[in-house]
Amino acid sequence: MSTTTKPNHIGRKISRIRELRDMKQEALAQALGTSQQTISTIENSETIDDEKLAEIAKALGVTAEAIKSFSEENMITYFNTFNDSHGNFGKFESGSICNFNPLDKVVELYERLVLAEKDKVEYLEKLLKNK
Repeated sequence: MSTTTKPNHIGRKISRIRELRDMKQEALAQALGTSQQTISTIENSETIDDEKLAEIAKALGVTAEAIKSFSEENMITYFNTFNDSHGNFGKFESGSICNFNPLDKVVELYERLVLAEKDKVEYLEKLLKNK
């Protein structure tokens, strides 16, 4: 049994995008000012008029075109490209390159905080002298 989305079933595409956005039918219904049952009906519909599709797309944070062209294969390919490059932000695996010393950044931040505190103390001392 294939898990791919039928290319022309807009309702299933909406359902899958909603699930990927970790959104429940109730939340989408609320965003559209409708009921959960209406969302269920929409997700079971093979076609949807363009005006309604644009509203749903806006509520999901995507474009209507993104919904129309959505496919599971494209999503898998998209996410697999993140593992193929050295631009894995937040992931330090073997082969990954860090262009800065994290300890230097901590020291830099600490120095800025100390300077800010010194400025604050000077300002408060100045206020006390003027009273």
